[in-house]
Amino acid sequence: MENDNLKLTSSEIGTLWGEYVNGTMAEIVNRYMISILEDESIKEVFEIAIETWEKQKKQLVSFIEKEGFPVPIGFTESDLNKSAERLFSDTFCLNYLHIMTIHGLLGHTTALSVSVRKDLREFYNSCDNDAKRMYDLTIELLLKKGKFQRDPYFYPNESPEFISTKDFTDGFFGKGRLLSASEIITISLNIKKSIMAKAISIGFSQVTESKEVRNFFEELEKASDENLQALSKIMHKDNLPVPMSWESEVTTSKDSPFSDKLMLYHMGFLLQTAQVYYGTGLAGAMRTDLAVVYEKAILKTLAITKKWFDIMVKNKWLEQPPLAPNRKELAQDK
Repeated sequence: MENDNLKLTSSEIGTLWGEYVNGTMAEIVNRYMISILEDESIKEVFEIAIETWEKQKKQLVSFIEKEGFPVPIGFTESDLNKSAERLFSDTFCLNYLHIMTIHGLLGHTTALSVSVRKDLREFYNSCDNDAKRMYDLTIELLLKKGKFQRDPYFYPNESPEFISTKDFTDGFFGKGRLLSASEIITISLNIKKSIMAKAISIGFSQVTESKEVRNFFEELEKASDENLQALSKIMHKDNLPVPMSWESEVTTSKDSPFSDKLMLYHMGFLLQTAQVYYGTGLAGAMRTDLAVVYEKAILKTLAITKKWFDIMVKNKWLEQPPLAPNRKELAQDK
């Protein structure tokens, strides 16, 4: 049997489905942002992002249709109000694209890791290369404009050292040690992601017409700020700098550029990815105070995600992914 003729597994169709829905969401946001951008160099990067997605979208549709599955609805022009007033600054848009590109890199790698068919592996390899290119473009432009917030610098030791005391894991009672470089990786990224989540929550809460959705955004803003402050406190304790916030990059507009469905789904996407990064941070944390922060963040995010799910289902905004066959139901139908 030819490799490309193998039937797609549940994992493979699941990744295709997820890539399509998340991709259409990002496409709508990118189309709005490119309509408000004033900086031509930033607009050029967004144009590349949109063109890249159009190419990927056609391939995703082809894969899904060939297997006989319905193409998800995802998000369309009906979720976009191009005539809306500016909600975000150019700097915010560029930072947003950079962070979302990081999410894309993770998503493509995960999809590749569960893909067996050669054509699917080749597709996700190409998606990964596209994301790497976008990652380079956004970083280079942020550096050029002096807007890229780099992680703290460390100074080298004279020689390698080994852990010699059990106090290495203590972060509460003054006997512990300073943060390690490996811990900074996830702390820094989680701080940047919390900064973005807080800023987007503020923007979305200003423009939504639903009181229920607004209350959710305000709760998410508070939770993002609490996680941000907890991680920043640990950094400050070791005299390390933290990135600046993005609240000032959100305008005072009350004119919504997106449907409530898209805005709420977007925040759910950020909640789900946050869980991944908090989990990674917890797995690599060797200081007790840092582990506690991640544990609290995970529990808090789980509770908010439950509320998100309830609102999405109540409004019939959450599209159902392909499910395993119900064998009992099939047997009863005979």
